[in-house]
Formats: sequence, C-alpha cells, structure tokens
Amino acid sequence: MIRQTWLEKVDFPMAHFYPIAAERGPEPGASEYAEIIKPFLPFDLTLLGIGEDGHTASLFPGRQHNENELTHAIYHSPKPPPERVTLSKKALAQSEHLSILVTGSGKKTAVQKWQQGETLPVAQISALNSIDVLIDQDAFPEPGGA
Repeated sequence: MIRQTWLEKVDFPMAHFYPIAAERGPEPGASEYAEIIKPFLPFDLTLLGIGEDGHTASLFPGRQHNENELTHAIYHSPKPPPERVTLSKKALAQSEHLSILVTGSGKKTAVQKWQQGETLPVAQISALNSIDVLIDQDAFPEPGGA
C-alpha cells in the first residue's frame, strides 16, 4: 500500500524498500525480516497507524511477545489476515523519529483511551528522538467523551 500510494509517486530508490515477506508464513517471515532490518537500525523514520482497538503495527491489545525480538510472528490476529509478521516494540523503539497517523471517527475511542493513559499497544511505542502524532478532526475525541 505504501509503495502504491506514496513511494511510486516520488523519486524513491526502490532498492531501499524492504517489505515484509509475510506470504512465507509468520515464523519464516519474522525470522527473515529480523535479519534484513538489523543492518539498518536505527531507522531514520517509522510511519505507523492506529487501529480502533489501539493496536499499532500488528501489536494487538492483550498479546504478549518476547521483548528481545526485533520481529514477531502473529497468529490468530483479531483482524484479517489471521497470520502476520510485525516489527516489535524493540525494533520500533530504534527509530530516530516516529510518526503515528490517526484518521477517521472509528479511532475516537482508542484516542480517548490513549489520552487517559490506558496501556494500549500504541501507548507503549517509543522512539530515540521524537514521536509525532498526526490526527485528523474526525478521530479527535469530543471533550468529555468519544
């Protein structure tokens, strides 16, 4: 999606684009991607979104992962597809700058919970220098409620 909507529209060297090979299966895909990204850490910029449940990347609420891994194999995802590969909190924390895009009214409740300090996956993400949250008006909660 990023390649089609963004990278193909600018002068970006596609040799520097490393999509996750999730089609190889969660375990092989995660293992391979961890090896691919190691030489590129820290990342210059990481772009994330947020789900209606407060997930980011494929880090879903209530799931536990090995904190030492750079990537995780995901099974039984609450959103399709059920099997995925994701970067870990550890890998994401090795981003110089991180931007989180929040769009749409379906995100209001998650944003409100995040503002209230709930332990959502998106709230557990850190970066080396800065995190920017870019939120549209539809996603911003009304004062006093979602």
